[in-house]
Amino acid sequence: MPAINIPLRRLRSQRISHGQFDTPSQVTAWFGAMQAQDYNSAKFAAGLRCALATDALVEKALAEKTIARTWLMRGTIQLVANSDLRWMLYLLAPQVIISSARRYMQLELDEATFAGSFEIFGKALQGGKPAARAELLAALEEAGMSTSGQRGYHILRRAGLEGVICFGPNQGNQQTFVLLDEWAPASKIVALDEALAELARRYFASHGPATLQDFRWWSGIPAADARAGFEMMKPQLAREAVAGETYWFDPDSTVSWDPSPSVCLLPAYDEYYLGYKARDAVLDPKYDKGAVSSAGVFRPLIVIDGQIVGVWNRTVKKEAVAIDLSPFRSLTGAENEALLAAADRYGAFLGVTAVHVKLGPG
Repeated sequence: MPAINIPLRRLRSQRISHGQFDTPSQVTAWFGAMQAQDYNSAKFAAGLRCALATDALVEKALAEKTIARTWLMRGTIQLVANSDLRWMLYLLAPQVIISSARRYMQLELDEATFAGSFEIFGKALQGGKPAARAELLAALEEAGMSTSGQRGYHILRRAGLEGVICFGPNQGNQQTFVLLDEWAPASKIVALDEALAELARRYFASHGPATLQDFRWWSGIPAADARAGFEMMKPQLAREAVAGETYWFDPDSTVSWDPSPSVCLLPAYDEYYLGYKARDAVLDPKYDKGAVSSAGVFRPLIVIDGQIVGVWNRTVKKEAVAIDLSPFRSLTGAENEALLAAADRYGAFLGVTAVHVKLGPG
């Protein structure tokens, strides 16, 4: 039996090539959580997995409180369905808090400081009123709490991890925060083993084929917990060995080749690339430095037939978006044509025309 085609199966499991959803909340529920520190990239990541989605549709989902952004996996900002927010915080936040203890000491942040800041946030945000980051930091300063250096950021993040606040809708280009109790009402308590199994189920369904090490890295939970969740789901998964690694995936997933070339543009920090510890199945290692900057910034990607073959960037104008395409290799005429069509689809997502599409050297 031939080895599984990992890129092809991941395009399907990630709902990029087939089986797109109707709403952003369905997308985030499928994944469990999606990388979202870059707000515009996160909206596109959810949108490209929705049929006929637009930037406005994702904004509406945030405004209607069906999805939210907060700190989850590995202590980074994630997009998550509101219905999943509570149990995921219960499972993931404690490990992030423990791993941050040394940094808290360096910044002279103790539990009394955190507790005091939570009270200040509660007063500032009560009644469902969003507040900008600067407003919350100013409220802390007025109460005599220094926000210098990284203190302000870590106080905000700890409040998110403790379930006090989460991100609200942006006001222009400004981040806002809201009280989590007013954004995502409390839900039933989930047992630890149930939460671990559910996290593993979501991961291998949405990211498979993937390894246990991939799941451990993505979730950020202790190795023993990752294995426990995996073992509970293991009987429901198919596996295949490829190049000495065992990959796990949904046995009911079916794949078929689309007419080649199949081309898409992915946003920065997309789960298709970021959601795995090992990424050489979809990117030739010689291009690693092209996909991620020296500062560790994950760039928007060009994907052809499941392989990452370049990067792109955008300049948004009032009624148009200018897109520069920079492939790592020379492209065929058919690939170029499909790539320009993908740029048009991104323009449609934003509700503007893609203009001045520039194709850089291969």
